[in-house]
Amino acid sequence: MKLAEALILRSDLQKKIQELRFRLRNVIKIQEGEEAAENPADLFRELNGILEQFESLVQRINKTNSQTEYAEGMTITDALARREKLQLKRSVLSDVMDTASIRYDRTSRTEIKFITTVDISALQKQIDELAKEHRKLDTRIQELNWTTELIESSSS
Repeated sequence: MKLAEALILRSDLQKKIQELRFRLRNVIKIQEGEEAAENPADLFRELNGILEQFESLVQRINKTNSQTEYAEGMTITDALARREKLQLKRSVLSDVMDTASIRYDRTSRTEIKFITTVDISALQKQIDELAKEHRKLDTRIQELNWTTELIESSSS
């Protein structure tokens, strides 16, 4: 199985866990004299089985990411951390730029005047560079996801 397929499967398992959470919430309390639509014990067994699959799959994904070279001296895990940092930095800078760009119209000379303390143009250039670096990094990660075989678990 390719790493990308494992990531899709992980997402499917996460959705199934959420679905089971919802189904359990609907059957753990019922009106006296009524019967539950589903047996909670059966749902808990199903949940436990899916959680075991999920744990094993995540371990394999993490092992694969930590042992697969992204670039010289850098693993996929390192690249994922860098991608997350780029996303966070871009998000913060975008918020700062949005706040700095807000204009306040003054209707009289007695109203408080606000000035921007940052260079909006320079911020925009930095945001654009971060977006470009993020795209390049993400494209390479996705390429590796589709070409890298998932490492087998050590217990198999």
